[in-house]
Amino acid sequence: MHQKGAYAMKERLEKVYRDGAQYKYLLLSILMTGLAYGIYKGVIDNYLAEEVGLTQVGKGVSEFFRELPGLLLVFILAALYEFSAEKIYKIGSVIMVAGMVMQAAVPPTAALVILAILVYSVGDHMQLGMKSAIGLQYAREGRGGESLGYNNAVSHAGTLVGYLVIILVLSLAGDVSSYRPFFIASAVLMAAAMLLCFGLSSSTETDKSKSRFYFKRKFYKYYMLEIFYGARKQVFFTFGPYVLILFYGASAVVISVLYAVSSVASFVLAPKIGQIIDRLGYRIVMIMDTVILVGVCFLYGFAHHIFPRDVAFIVCCVNYLLDSVISMASMASSVYVRDISDSDEECRATISTGVSVNHLITILVALFGGWIWRTLGIETLFIISAVLGLCNSAYAATIKTGRMPKRSV
Repeated sequence: MHQKGAYAMKERLEKVYRDGAQYKYLLLSILMTGLAYGIYKGVIDNYLAEEVGLTQVGKGVSEFFRELPGLLLVFILAALYEFSAEKIYKIGSVIMVAGMVMQAAVPPTAALVILAILVYSVGDHMQLGMKSAIGLQYAREGRGGESLGYNNAVSHAGTLVGYLVIILVLSLAGDVSSYRPFFIASAVLMAAAMLLCFGLSSSTETDKSKSRFYFKRKFYKYYMLEIFYGARKQVFFTFGPYVLILFYGASAVVISVLYAVSSVASFVLAPKIGQIIDRLGYRIVMIMDTVILVGVCFLYGFAHHIFPRDVAFIVCCVNYLLDSVISMASMASSVYVRDISDSDEECRATISTGVSVNHLITILVALFGGWIWRTLGIETLFIISAVLGLCNSAYAATIKTGRMPKRSV
């Protein structure tokens, strides 16, 4: 039965990828990277809080440097414009290994740990777009979407297994004196992924639209949506788990369980949310997203005032998962861009610029969010997140639906 299933999978992959395409190396490297990242992500927040001793402000500073490569990526890729996607993918892998080895080797000192996070993030962001470029190039005609689907599915599967490893090990071992062994394991797995990357010998041309900014007046509302979405997303991404750790004392096992459930929910519900966007339209989905968000932010910031502490902790965990689900509604903005773009190249360039705009606001939120929490309280931090969501909704309400007529070039 196992051999039959493996054969069926091999047949499906051969229908998706071109003859001679080195997709096995690509998928295996993505799988190993996902596994390494799951182990790393499962403990990094607790490590920063418990061993490094980062406060709310320190966490914001670490997140600033983690997001900084996303903002600088357009310049990094511009400098490497002559390199193939495979070569950039390999360079990114080497840098990721270097960052993870640093994390495993340096003492728990804030400056050194944040430097390791920065190095790892540079490699991670370099690989991000290249995976898509390589996957599309390796796919047969008309199978590009399915190829990207396999990339995402394999990455989610690896990350989920990484979370499960953390849950299993920490559940059996109980309290640990150091999280360093997990970083060592992650570095070993990342090195294995790097070796698999070097099996990619073909040369895929990179998307030149990703190496420049593309601003056009008709995309103004999209850029504003990215600003509001990036700001409100960063509050939860940076400070959501940290509230659970610092304020409620959540262990690494609890955080890993939340990440694991979130990964499964994203894997299962992402296609469903995509169908809802197609059925109801991107404007309605953007507006509905905010209605739910306001409730999520209110409960996250005020649960400890309404419920007993133990109940408030559970409420916040549920709301963290709910936010991870509604965050997938951000796909609606990409559909909006596609609708008003005059060409596929313009669509790609605009979304690429949107990513940079998104990162610009996220690094600012990361930097000042910790100060707001420490000075004004978590209530104010999540009220601000809700207000940003309402601004996002107000802008979404002004969007005209219906495909714009294409202008002649």
